Amino acid sequence: MSRVAVITGSCGGVGRGVVEAFRAAGWRTVGIDRPGQFGSGADVELSFDLRRLAESESAMAKLASLVRGAVGPSRIDCLVNNAAVQRLGSLGDAKLEEVRETFEVNVIAPLRLVQALLVDLESASGSVVNVSSVHSTATKPGFVAYATSKAALSGMTRAMAVDLGGRVRVNAIELAATDTPMLAAGFEGRPEAFRELSRCHPLGRIASPLEVGRIAVTLADPAISGFVTGCCMRVDGGVTCRLHDPL
Repeated sequence: MSRVAVITGSCGGVGRGVVEAFRAAGWRTVGIDRPGQFGSGADVELSFDLRRLAESESAMAKLASLVRGAVGPSRIDCLVNNAAVQRLGSLGDAKLEEVRETFEVNVIAPLRLVQALLVDLESASGSVVNVSSVHSTATKPGFVAYATSKAALSGMTRAMAVDLGGRVRVNAIELAATDTPMLAAGFEGRPEAFRELSRCHPLGRIASPLEVGRIAVTLADPAISGFVTGCCMRVDGGVTCRLHDPL
């Protein structure tokens, strides 16, 4: 029986890469994304607004039921918390509703999903992979809400790993710039700025979604990463190692 990975934010640029990587490795995939979002390539696609997980126990129970119905008799071997909200703006411009949405999707939803599927993950001796960000430790102006939420997600990864011990492994990918349609749209009409972004990384380029997905598969595979838990792996092309002080 194929191993099963549940992947949130499956229709986004990174999410599609994660789905592709798990499927290429022989896993069955269940993708979760916002209502109306389809085309992730997952074996099963579920529509659900993850912000609802911050509202009630019934929402958590409903999503767990949907996932279990999609999985059927199979085990749930991995949960990839990839869905994220990124609202940009300075501290003075931060709106309460945007900050709240950021934390509901980036922090509360991953926590609630692990709670909802914990019995399933435990029975499979499975794992959780949280998609965090380099902004958890090194950020720049205009990212106050996003950076804070990703710092919380990385911290929660370590805390969950300690709390769950050998029952469920929990790790995170701290991701730098990745070649997605959303990123490309932000640099539309500014090709030199995009090239400069690539040059900022010691590897001289940004990540591909499929590369991110392959890292997630590696962390999920107990044969490779069975002794890895509480790890927040920087997948950043070396960008957080490099100083950008003026010469």
